[in-house]
Parts: sequence; C-alpha cells; structure tokens
Amino acid sequence: MKRIVEKVSREGLEKLLGERITVFAANYIYTGKLSGVNETCILLTDPAIVFETGAFNDKVWKDAQPLPNDWYVVIAAIESFGVMK
Repeated sequence: MKRIVEKVSREGLEKLLGERITVFAANYIYTGKLSGVNETCILLTDPAIVFETGAFNDKVWKDAQPLPNDWYVVIAAIESFGVMK
C-alpha cells in the first residue's frame, strides 16, 4: 500500500518557533527556546541539557544543566519534540 504524505507549511518544528520546547534526541534530552529551523538542524536559545527528568508532570526538571551558549541539534538525531513545561 502506498501512502501519500502532503507537506504542510508551518507544521512540526516550524509551528513551535518561539516556544520553549523539549527535544528527545538519540542520546540526550535538550530544552530551550526554539529560535531557528533549517533543513539539517534546529537552534535552541537559553538551552539546557536534561540529565534527570523527574516526573513528567512536574513543573521543573529534576536535573537540567544550562548550556553556556546557543545550541544546535541535528534534526536527524531527533526522536521526538514538543512543549512540555
């Protein structure tokens, strides 16, 4: 069975531009303001790496360490993403 997927503009990562998002990547969890998206990567400003989440319905991460500068994440490494906190 062939499935046709139509590309919808301003969906997915583009829809979340300007939001504070959480990205589950191949090895780590990142959080920050999604400030840029292109074909290969996303740009997070005010980023942090989450080493321990705690309960997902908690208002803050149990252990999130701020990163010193803006941070890029390769789209190919992203497993899932969204607004969590």
